[in-house]
Amino acid sequence: MNKLRYSIATALALSSSLSVAANYSVDARGEAMGGVGVVAGTYLTSPFYNPALAAIYRRNDDVGMLLPAVGLMYSDQDQLQDNVKDLGDILDGIDYGNPGSITPATGTEINNLLTEMKGDSAKVEAGLSAAFGIPNSFLSMTGFAKAYTEAFVSPDIYDSSTLASPVDAAQNAELSAMNVVSIGVLEAGLTLAKYQTVFGQHMSFGISPKIQRINTYVYTASVQKYDIKDILENSTSEAMFNIDVGALWFYGPFRIGISGTNLISRDVATDKITTTLTSQLGPETNTIVTDFAYQIRPQYTVGAGFVADYFSFSVDYDINEDEKFDKFADNTQWIRVGMEIDVMRQLQLRGGYRKNLAYSDSEGTVTGGVGISPLGLFELDVAVAYTNADAMGGYVNFLATY
Repeated sequence: MNKLRYSIATALALSSSLSVAANYSVDARGEAMGGVGVVAGTYLTSPFYNPALAAIYRRNDDVGMLLPAVGLMYSDQDQLQDNVKDLGDILDGIDYGNPGSITPATGTEINNLLTEMKGDSAKVEAGLSAAFGIPNSFLSMTGFAKAYTEAFVSPDIYDSSTLASPVDAAQNAELSAMNVVSIGVLEAGLTLAKYQTVFGQHMSFGISPKIQRINTYVYTASVQKYDIKDILENSTSEAMFNIDVGALWFYGPFRIGISGTNLISRDVATDKITTTLTSQLGPETNTIVTDFAYQIRPQYTVGAGFVADYFSFSVDYDINEDEKFDKFADNTQWIRVGMEIDVMRQLQLRGGYRKNLAYSDSEGTVTGGVGISPLGLFELDVAVAYTNADAMGGYVNFLATY
């Protein structure tokens, strides 16, 4: 059953490869700093945090590119993979021609696993991005493209049998299903920003018009018949126009900013599929109708911080809660804190923390990373994020400015 165990992770990765995450940024520098970026980002990463940052650059910056940035975050805090593997091993060992061979101990073990799996889920977030920036005093521009995904796997536990015998527990396991749902978003757009003096205050304003291609995937199968190659069969795809906006106030190293992403709302429905599971131990069947909806809604984030050449510290806070899949507890409302120490423009040391305030029992995530920029020729950023042993991620990107 190792094949089954890894099929879950591979299925999630497969769906994610077609199209990240806490704030849909794909940036190792920001992720190392807890995901902050509303005031701490750069003109190259402005499309991912705050479009107004495209107008903030050093005098010697003429052009820059971010190519590529990649990230992956995986979470299985309920140990769903281990439980599915254990359940699959038990089902594979059953002699279906002799139901009486199923012992009470086996029935109890099956029932305990099903009870433990009920309501559990595993999740992966992945992303890829690129940007090309041309800062100037007239109208700064940063072209960008990114792809990100959120994918979930969750069991649909069948519990209609009476559990009068160990066979009933095995039938419940046979008629339980694994559901996978994923949304992948491809984005391409152009960030435009301008520095202005407003009532004597230094400010910049930005906007990012963009085209989005939204893909959804949904799949349901029994634990024993789960096959990753079928995950792409039930898909939908649609394109839409959207807008991000941002504003930034600054006085020396002190900054305050606000950004709004996906200002045009959209409800995206997955394909609706019907799957019928049949028990090998009796006449029972289970028909499962699987469909999900994903909400794209405006997300507003404020940030404040101290951003200097050799040190920065900032805090980002999501003003509103982001509601995503309608049948998963996946809402987010993040608070993020991060800092960076720049050693002679050659080495950057970063750390941060973020917590999802949408759920009182959510664990915080500690982040860290380094940047290497030898002689200013290029910059390589690496970041890691750690929530616990079952939830972690990594990010890397390469950029150059001239």
